[in-house]
Amino acid sequence: MTFVQHERSHHEVYPPQPEVFAALHLTSFADTRVVILGQDPYHGPRQAHGLCFSVRHGVPKPPSLRNIHQELSDDVDVDIPSHGSLERWASNGVLLLNTTLTVRAHQAASHQGKGWERFTDRVIEVVANKPSPVVFILWGASARKKRNMIDTDRHTVIESAHPSPLSAHNGFFGSRPFSRSNEALTEAGLQPIDWTL
Repeated sequence: MTFVQHERSHHEVYPPQPEVFAALHLTSFADTRVVILGQDPYHGPRQAHGLCFSVRHGVPKPPSLRNIHQELSDDVDVDIPSHGSLERWASNGVLLLNTTLTVRAHQAASHQGKGWERFTDRVIEVVANKPSPVVFILWGASARKKRNMIDTDRHTVIESAHPSPLSAHNGFFGSRPFSRSNEALTEAGLQPIDWTL
């Protein structure tokens, strides 16, 4: 993408180049049973590492991730981890995909509408064409716009408000996405996700 190359030559861009496609490297197509769709990477230093909502070990948890951890604990009684890494989910069949894969430092949504959506829409289409059922978790208005790309007769779509502190109390808390995902997978004869972090 020449846009991203140009941005990197003039600005700080996250995540670092080797991690832009981390979601696709850590979760194979064959293993993908759940897709969590994010918007764009965290735009603060050291936060983004290619998995939506995740931060590296040792990086303070952003507010949205703290809310995800709280819902995880309330929903499936998993201990809230001290770290913010979701890599364990990625290696366990959960594709953690942002619809925009890069962002300019300190400028949220700065790379939206610059071409990434064509690529990530294609990823969603390919996953939605899998013969086996997949659970798509769509948090927030941006993610929910992708619902029409998913055959809801074959796949399960779980929608709610975004986990951001601005909207979490408007339907994210109490939405039970983790247990509902596993119920759908079990009903389809597929292995449920171990949500432990």
